[in-house]
Amino acid sequence: MNKWRFIHTGDRSPAENMALDEAMLTAHSEGLAPPTVRFYGWNPPTLSIGYFQKAAEVDQEAVAGEGIGFVRRPTGGRAVLHDKELTYSIIVAEDYPGIPRQVTEAYRVLSEGLLRGFRALGLQAEMVQLASEEEKEKYASAGSAACFDSPSWYELVVEGRKVAGSAQVRQKGVVLQHGSILLDMDTDQLFRLLRFANEKVAERMKASFVKKAVAINDLLRAQAKPEVTLRDVEDAFRREIAAGLGVELEEAPLTPYEAELTEQLVREKYGTAEWNLRR
Repeated sequence: MNKWRFIHTGDRSPAENMALDEAMLTAHSEGLAPPTVRFYGWNPPTLSIGYFQKAAEVDQEAVAGEGIGFVRRPTGGRAVLHDKELTYSIIVAEDYPGIPRQVTEAYRVLSEGLLRGFRALGLQAEMVQLASEEEKEKYASAGSAACFDSPSWYELVVEGRKVAGSAQVRQKGVVLQHGSILLDMDTDQLFRLLRFANEKVAERMKASFVKKAVAINDLLRAQAKPEVTLRDVEDAFRREIAAGLGVELEEAPLTPYEAELTEQLVREKYGTAEWNLRR
């Protein structure tokens, strides 16, 4: 069985988290680090936006006023409020055996462990392929800036509601997929941090979002099952991501090169207004 590195970097700043993912991608592309699964958290809680998203969709005064961090991801998608969640990233070469060349198929393969993780927590999760117009319409959103309101080609859902938000980018011959596994979700706070044409539009978008997105403990409470802790989720997903990939995850630290590159990327990219407010 192939061995991959597993690393839990704990709660980091918004800029550090995105810099770490890019640093690991670069190190892997240069043959200086193995394929890696990383778990992490956020300090402070952070609103991240997708690479192509307009920063004007975010109310920066509200973000600052509520003590929320802010960062632009190197991946696509829409806004995510990272708070009561487990965030993961997977870094692996595009030509690694079993990784499809097609982005959508690679997402399906790399997300198999996520599917298994939700099921291990007692949820009837399924991976829905949005191949037909009917399926696309079912999971379509009203178009808000919130990530969990935005369907992908393959969607992880429970009872028709999205339970994970993931995004992928390919650079330097390496695939980076990262995403959020929500234990709980403060929808009111998320929508306070985003800008809308008016209050009526905001309320309509929020109502649509609630119908299409859900967190793990919301589902468990609805089924009269015990809530899970972050440790429960970490244990389940570490085990099932390894099983889904067919690999053994071995704990190992960041390399000095990755740590140094992370610091550089924080200074020159993810910690700057030029990057975060570029669109």
